[in-house]
Amino acid sequence: MPQVEIRIGGRAFDVACQDGEEHFLKSAAAMLDEEASALSSQVGRMPEARMLLMAGLMLADKTAGLQDRVNALEAAEAKLQSRVTELESAPEPEARKVEVPVIPSDVTDTLAEIAAQAEALADEVEEASSK
Repeated sequence: MPQVEIRIGGRAFDVACQDGEEHFLKSAAAMLDEEASALSSQVGRMPEARMLLMAGLMLADKTAGLQDRVNALEAAEAKLQSRVTELESAPEPEARKVEVPVIPSDVTDTLAEIAAQAEALADEVEEASSK
């Protein structure tokens, strides 16, 4: 069982852990050290047991807040999943007949004729202005 030295609040501790869990122990110790350092900077020097207790309580408070958020997100996810299931199991909507207006061909032909005349006029204007 490996021994890992961790530092919390400026104090060193030797802690044993399972093989391969050294990284997790160091990570947890870093979080506890962050809280202990914040306490030390606010309150000053205090007994080791009190510092660890207060730092642990501050971490527990943060954890409780995060757990509340996780619970709320899980409840929202469950509602959304329920709605998805409801929508997926709903029958296909009935096909509706949609009428699209059709432009008569004589209107289309007239518009094409007008466009051709406009282009011809534009060409004439361009020729006249370039002289």
